[in-house]
This record gives sequence, structure tokens and C-alpha cells, in this order.
Amino acid sequence: FFINDDKVDIFLFSKAGNEQSLARLAQTPLLTPGGAVLPLGSLADLAEVADSDTLRRVDGRRTVTLYIIPPRSVALETAVATVQQQLVPQLQRDGAIGADVTLDISGASDQLDETRAALGSNFAVAVLLIYLLLVAIFSHWGYPLFILATVPLGLAGALVGLTAVNGVSSMLAYVGLGGFHQPFDMITMLGFLILLGTVVNNPILIVDQSRHNLQSGRQSVQQAVAQAVATRLRPILMSTATTIFGLAPLVLIPGEGTELYRGVGIIVLCGLLFSTLISLTFLPALLVSVLEIKTKLSQRKKQT
Repeated sequence: FFINDDKVDIFLFSKAGNEQSLARLAQTPLLTPGGAVLPLGSLADLAEVADSDTLRRVDGRRTVTLYIIPPRSVALETAVATVQQQLVPQLQRDGAIGADVTLDISGASDQLDETRAALGSNFAVAVLLIYLLLVAIFSHWGYPLFILATVPLGLAGALVGLTAVNGVSSMLAYVGLGGFHQPFDMITMLGFLILLGTVVNNPILIVDQSRHNLQSGRQSVQQAVAQAVATRLRPILMSTATTIFGLAPLVLIPGEGTELYRGVGIIVLCGLLFSTLISLTFLPALLVSVLEIKTKLSQRKKQT
């Protein structure tokens, strides 16, 4: 379709596949903006073309462009991997693609590679910004490191959760109870950026309360950390529960559109759940160990 000097490609999909004929295609009913139903043949001239009407060359070699449009339910990264690992090798083995033919997958695939590279750099920038923000909040360079120590464990928990969900889903599919497989695609990877700003919330509460308890000077390190966990336990569990129950329908209940965003929900849900366990177990132990060593060193310096 031409709009002024711009050419717009229009793709019409049908379940007929290779059995579709030009005569049947011409009878396809279309709903016009005026409300009338007209056959496609009355709106467009249909012609079957077996070859391109122009000959394109790149570096002196003939070039043919083949459009591959995956279904909406298939992630772009999964479609690219299917073409690269299954479709192209099978066509080459069958002789449909000659040995002298050079293939180059571009278009959305190139954009996918660029997005992956940008996501990696953005992740590093996000970690740095979070650290600097925590330094400004605590007015200390050391306490934010306790909080950032829980981030890798929370991200690891998200990966373990994604693997576990796929494993359970595969078992359900094996016994005929349905199931799904969530690939580790780009949209799923975006969940790590969201998780990065979420997993630090609970550790902030515990570290900040522990610091305030120690500044009073009336408690030992172990007592200060234990009281911080006891004081902040209720808000931590409340915020975690509301987030988990809010994400649970996206992860556990299938429906239209959930295929694309289920991965984000799994990453955030599992990562937050694992991070909460880390905040209540590993983080207090780390605080007690490091702060007691720091206290002993300070006492030795005073004695000397």
C-alpha cells in the first residue's frame, strides 16, 4: 500500500498455509471502514509472483530477502534461536539451501543483539546509581555494601526460581495437566532490572535499624542486629506478601498476554521471595560478623 511516496507492506495470514490458492484468496471477506463486507479481489489486484520483479545485489551477489514473522505468543529471542539452530540447518541438510548461499539474519534480530548489549551496560549503571544513592542516605561508604551483598543472591534466587517453575511445569505437562515453558528471553531479562530496585528494600530496613541501635551505645552488636530484625520483621513480611500475591496471578494463572510478561513476573516473584529469606538469615549473620570484627579492631586501637 502506497501513502504518498512511502510503501507499506501488508501481510495477510491464513490457516490455509501452502494450500491457499489465488482464487480462494480473492474471496476472502474484508470489513471496510464504512461497515460493508467486500471480497479482497474487489479491493486489490491479486497476482502470484514466483520471483522478485527487481534484482538486488549486495557486494556483487544476488540478494533475496525472506520475511519470517513469528506468532505473537513466541518471544523474539526464541524465534531467532529456532531459525538459527533448527530451520536453517534442516534446510541445508535437505539441500533447499545450496552450499554457495550465504545467510544473514537481520532486522529485529540485530535490534535484539543491540538491546542485549544495552541491557548489560544499563545493569552496571543501575548498580552504581543504587550504591551512590545508598551512600547519600546512610552518609557512610560501608553500610551500603551490606545491602549490595544481598543483590547477587537475590538474582541467583530468581534464576533458580525460573528453572524450578519450568521444571514443575514440564512435569505437569508430562502427566497431562497442562504447563508451559518460559524461555530466558529479553523481556524476562528486564525483570532483573526491576528486581534490582526491589531486593534492596528489605535489607535497607534491617541495616538502617541496626545502625540506629548501635548508635545508642546501650546494646552489643548481636543485640542491636537481633532487635533490628525483630522490629522490621512485620513491615518486611507485609510488603513482601503484597508483592508476591500481586504477581501470583501473572505467574500461575495462564491467559491472553501472559506468555510475554510471565517471565518478568517469575523473576521478580522468585527473586523477591529468595531475597527476603536472605535478608532475614544471611544479612543479620553478615552484619554481626563484620561489625563485631570492626568493634574488636576499634577496641585494640584504643588500648594501644
